[in-house]
Amino acid sequence: MANHKSALKKSKQDLVRRSRNRAGKSRLRTALKKYRAALAGGENCTDKLPGLVSLIDTSAKKGFIHRNTANRLKSKLSKQTLSS
Repeated sequence: MANHKSALKKSKQDLVRRSRNRAGKSRLRTALKKYRAALAGGENCTDKLPGLVSLIDTSAKKGFIHRNTANRLKSKLSKQTLSS
């Protein structure tokens, strides 16, 4: 347990940030799974791609994922969308 006021505050901040990061990462992973399932199912997903790209960009901006990871994901998904 924290003994100083500042350590208590930091502990509370960490809890809030951890839960926020978890929720953001989970939201992104769920969207990716749904998109990949739709692609595997043979759906035409060209209309869904911009929304997913926006979510990926937002996740990178907020620090849920690294910006290079975001760029790699977007590139991979657009290739998969065009090929199917």
